[in-house]
Amino acid sequence: MADTNHKQVSVAEFFEKNRHLLGFNNPAKALLTSVKEAVDNSLDACESAKILPEIFVKIQEMGENRYKLIVEDNGPGLPKKVLAKAFGSLLFGSKFRSTGGKQGRGQQGIGISAVIMYGQLTTGKPAIIISKTAKEKQARHHKLHIDIKTNEPDIVESTSKDWTKDHGTRIEVIMEGKITKAKQSPYEFIKQTAVVNPHADMEYIDHEGKKHKFPRVSNKLPKAAKEQKPHPHGVEFGIFKRMSKSTSARSVKSFLTKDFDKVGSGTANAILKAAEIDGRTMPKLLDDDQIHSIHKSIAEAKIMNPSTDCLSPIGNEALAKSLESEYDLEFVKSVTRRPTVYRGFPFQVEVAIGYGGELDAEGSVTMNRFANKVPLLYEEGSCAITKAIKGISWRSYGLSNSSGSMPTGPAIIVVHIASVWVPFTSESKAAVSNYPNISKELKLAIQECARSLQQYVKRKQRAGLEEEKRKKFRGYSSEVAIAVAKLISNESYKIAKKDIDKTAEPIQEKLLATAETMYASGKEIDEGEEENDE
Repeated sequence: MADTNHKQVSVAEFFEKNRHLLGFNNPAKALLTSVKEAVDNSLDACESAKILPEIFVKIQEMGENRYKLIVEDNGPGLPKKVLAKAFGSLLFGSKFRSTGGKQGRGQQGIGISAVIMYGQLTTGKPAIIISKTAKEKQARHHKLHIDIKTNEPDIVESTSKDWTKDHGTRIEVIMEGKITKAKQSPYEFIKQTAVVNPHADMEYIDHEGKKHKFPRVSNKLPKAAKEQKPHPHGVEFGIFKRMSKSTSARSVKSFLTKDFDKVGSGTANAILKAAEIDGRTMPKLLDDDQIHSIHKSIAEAKIMNPSTDCLSPIGNEALAKSLESEYDLEFVKSVTRRPTVYRGFPFQVEVAIGYGGELDAEGSVTMNRFANKVPLLYEEGSCAITKAIKGISWRSYGLSNSSGSMPTGPAIIVVHIASVWVPFTSESKAAVSNYPNISKELKLAIQECARSLQQYVKRKQRAGLEEEKRKKFRGYSSEVAIAVAKLISNESYKIAKKDIDKTAEPIQEKLLATAETMYASGKEIDEGEEENDE
């Protein structure tokens, strides 16, 4: 007998019951995830409008395990017609794509509305949304819930009020949460966000009322990522079939050349010839066998790597400068690798290593993981970035580690992966999957950066040895000078001690000056050797 209890649930209802998929596992992680989603939203909004971001974050204690999260930005604001939907419907927005696209912090269109849903679920309080565009005289104030059954905004109150900002958005959500002082704290997230977003000016007021400022270190916006058509090597059969049925192209050849990246006329002809398909056939008339044949031919065809202007790296200079601004370090080196490809998607790896200064000389190195300029603070052990760092023998680079463990020493390692579609291990987007191409590129980038650290540590060790020699030389210099003073006198046994000391003084000064010159020459030689090594 058929089961008559089946019913269709909305997206909001599904995620309400499965909120762990989005990173709302427990009060501490939920509060951090809420900060992350709101800050990501603000940064993306500002950059899309070519505005240098100014972001204000405040966590206000409202009672036991209850907090109000406030995030305000100077972004372009949202017009009235989309404001409620943008915050009150899951999967509403411009970020959700099946293929192609461009690098961005969010990919599902779930984040900020999930924050509102979590606050509603744990406290029952409506979210407050304030937004104003440059064309509006007043800001729109919404108090809203999400209707879980329909996945639609339920506006409790809506008014227009004066606001001191020319444009921007502010969100206030009361939620159940917990503050932790571990690596997964809101403060640590914002500090790390400031490192990989050097163009952003950020201010954070914690639950104790303490103000933390993270001023921008660059007035230059990052290179804007451009929208890209999907590369055929990254499109699975089901998506390829759907694209063939929805395309506006009138022939299958035109479909391949106009709807995909890096497919020219010659490549399309070769694919269709191998598939034994007439290029003049209308894509909508292709049957499943023909689509399978074309898709198989694409997989075997030699097609140029995808375009990389869809990526927006931090840049090695900006990354190094930003790292130096947040940490007191002796040495910093950063590397931005050339883009490469996995499953038809371009990606780019950037690495920075800082050494010495305020960093702990005894414990494990500090590791900061990022994907599309967003800190990854959870699931460290399952991340490809962590595995790449652990898989390197750090002893040869000036740090200590045993096989398969994190290195120890006064160092910080920052690794950033930028991609149109980062392969996360789960919907909570906390760790990068271990694809062979990505793992290989991560290791090469880290090793390239580590070689400069190796040269610095060796030079520092040699300088330390030279300093020890100088200290010993200083200790014996007075005795040597006196002995030389006696030797240059024919009747040294008749000369008074004060006269010998007087004669010895300029001799000692010359000896010490010679030692200083020898040391300086040695340093120059070391630096020259380093340049030759590079």
